Amino acid sequence: MRVGLVLSTEEYPPEQLIEQARLAADAGMVGLCITDHFHPWISAQGQASFVWTVIGAVSQASDLPIMTAVTCPTVRIHPAIIAQAAATCAVLTRGRFRLGVGTGEALNETILGGPWPNADVRRDMLAEAIEVMRQLWTGKLVNHRGPHYTVQHARLYTVPDEPVPVYISAFGPASTRFAAEVGDGFVTTRPDRATIDMFRKLAPGKTVTVNSKACVAPTLDEAEKIAYETWPTNGLPGELNQVLPAPAHVEQAVSLVRPEQVTATIACGPDPERHIQAMQQYRDAGADEIYVAPVGPYYREMIAMYARDVLPALAATTGNAA
Repeated sequence: MRVGLVLSTEEYPPEQLIEQARLAADAGMVGLCITDHFHPWISAQGQASFVWTVIGAVSQASDLPIMTAVTCPTVRIHPAIIAQAAATCAVLTRGRFRLGVGTGEALNETILGGPWPNADVRRDMLAEAIEVMRQLWTGKLVNHRGPHYTVQHARLYTVPDEPVPVYISAFGPASTRFAAEVGDGFVTTRPDRATIDMFRKLAPGKTVTVNSKACVAPTLDEAEKIAYETWPTNGLPGELNQVLPAPAHVEQAVSLVRPEQVTATIACGPDPERHIQAMQQYRDAGADEIYVAPVGPYYREMIAMYARDVLPALAATTGNAA
């Protein structure tokens, strides 16, 4: 199983994300995922930089492959513009860029005052958006008039040699089927064997990517406190993360989340064995690659621990260097 690092734009300022990318490369990690937000989930996270600017900077600071995890190319930004951004990133990274996409969250996508469609409509929008982007990545003139998007006399002049791979984030059965049918790969955040098996059955040979979080601190208690205060959203059930429109609303919802609901989903503390066991859950669920997001101020210590202890332990049981 390949291991990389998540760059959390919601939690860290751009200069720290660039530092993390360099540290990940030095640690022997195999790639980077980067989140795409207009708002943080809660104000305590404190950041939300423009992902495309950060990717440009990271591409010049590190040679690691980069994937968005994930971008919503449907509401806040027209898919033609996302196509141009993704093509430029693919050129800057010399073909080492993947576009991870999803149906989005109201938190980020309703800032312009438009409606927030239901999940089925958002999935239809995403399917058309992917179609538009793939047409534009050919470098040919595109005219498109569909139920959701119009593109007129559009042509991308800066395009990579190969089309940008599109990975689709999915959670439920309908989304998983859609990801298998339309995507080049699959993105999830859960060690859910049934969902991963469903995707593999529908799309054999396509890559399964998972994202997780890890909080390292001098003590277990401090790490668990940081994780709970920074990422209480990990304890929210169902579709709340998709439908709440502002950080203030998310904060109201997470006031009902208990600390143990968060720490059950985030590897915490200074003991490498906790982190190894958490990673093995994703490996055992069938993931091809996992990207781990640092949580809290001790990200240097977290990356160093993974380089020293976690990656070698995983390599010893999987036969891969990372």
